[in-house]
Amino acid sequence: MNAIAMFQKTSLSALRDPRLFREFAYVDGAWTAGSATETIDVSDPSDGRRVGAVPALTATDVDVAIDAAHRAFAAWSAALPQARSAILRRWFELIVEAREDLAHLMVEEQGKPISEALGEIDYAASFIEFYAEEAKRVNVESVTSHLARAEMSVIRQPSGVAALITPWNFPSAMLTRKAAAALAAGCTIVAHPSSETPFSALALAELAERAGMPAGVFNVLTGRAANVVGAMTASPLVRVVSFTGSTEIGRLLYAQSAPTVKRLVMELGGHAPFIAFADCDFDRAVDRAVSAKFATSGQDCLAANRFYIERPIYERFVAAFAERVSVMRVGAGLSDPDIGPLINARAVAKQAQHVADALSHGARLVTGGKAHAAGENFFEPTVLADVDDAALIMREETFGPVAAFQPFDCEQEVVAKANAAETGLVAYLHTEDNGRSARLSRQLEFGMVAINRTKITGAPVPFGGVKQAGLGREGSRHGMEAFTEIKYICREAD
Repeated sequence: MNAIAMFQKTSLSALRDPRLFREFAYVDGAWTAGSATETIDVSDPSDGRRVGAVPALTATDVDVAIDAAHRAFAAWSAALPQARSAILRRWFELIVEAREDLAHLMVEEQGKPISEALGEIDYAASFIEFYAEEAKRVNVESVTSHLARAEMSVIRQPSGVAALITPWNFPSAMLTRKAAAALAAGCTIVAHPSSETPFSALALAELAERAGMPAGVFNVLTGRAANVVGAMTASPLVRVVSFTGSTEIGRLLYAQSAPTVKRLVMELGGHAPFIAFADCDFDRAVDRAVSAKFATSGQDCLAANRFYIERPIYERFVAAFAERVSVMRVGAGLSDPDIGPLINARAVAKQAQHVADALSHGARLVTGGKAHAAGENFFEPTVLADVDDAALIMREETFGPVAAFQPFDCEQEVVAKANAAETGLVAYLHTEDNGRSARLSRQLEFGMVAINRTKITGAPVPFGGVKQAGLGREGSRHGMEAFTEIKYICREAD
């Protein structure tokens, strides 16, 4: 039997453009099942309904894709930046045109509310638009010579084949944030989306092909992470690995990449603190706290996990927050609720574990606290007060709709508590004292600090953390750095 015939396409009837729903990997400009002998089912987390299936590629298939990307690298890296820019720009335009279909597809496989999915498509497209321009700005740097009769320059050249490993919670934006920077720099790509949400990445590959992306430049490999990612990190042809996911998996990829000394970009765990002082704009801080916790149903590395509220406003803040939370709408993503399903049963079990553990350490349950009647992958938006430092939720990322509150009495105390985490991605700070905001912005050990607001990300800014939250930065002009090598040239002057 023909390999492709083994994988029957079952399109989503609601899509205006059914060709965006692909149940194959994309390698060297072709839709393929490779040598796969099995498929991986993808289910809608809101009701368990089967959405489709993708081939489980083998390590041999991954090597074939890496070889294709390696062959394509010479021409792509040598192309004029303006030519790469034009293709990226067209890719951006096609994504914008397909915005509703892409969002619908995302809801089917990931479950997030449709308004959030539409927002993610806009966010994803913005990186391609940004790097379409940055492709033309990888400039030569002049160096003042310290040697007689010598002319010196420094140039940046693309690194080679880049492996991009993306998570299930932002299946479109995490791919475009990496891919646009790599492609703009002149690298070619082998991408591995999460097996729980592969269809968003495959739809982007379809649009990239329509935009004129040459064969071999952009490849999307489906399959089990152990097989696909293991082959990526083992290959000497892969020069860069960019990964978004858990700190635990990041450590593993770090070790696997060591024998071939790859360049690494890693966006790992969050466990963000939300700090509100008594002098804050109370209503705004409560509003921002709810936003910081519950976007993507709390399944976000930027989600606030630990809420530290200064004691004079603590009880009032918890009550106001809980009042907002208690009326949140919970349901399937296409109904555009406040809280959608969690990605799987393991995520639900983690919420229940964190709640039970916090209560065993003396926490007070204010609202929520159990599985929701909407379905097996739903959990009630939950507020816990007076949570002890020993509780699991204060020591590890919950990645769900559970908020843990604790009072504090002074700056030194709350900074120490916030910095106690092994990860430092983002911290949220609410105060009307400009001196305090300046001091704490320096003292908080986080790669990003949000002052009196929640939304801070976007294509022009460097996204990333410190300590075990990751390596390098994504977005901004710094996002291209990992995909380029600096070369110094010294020429004898006549």
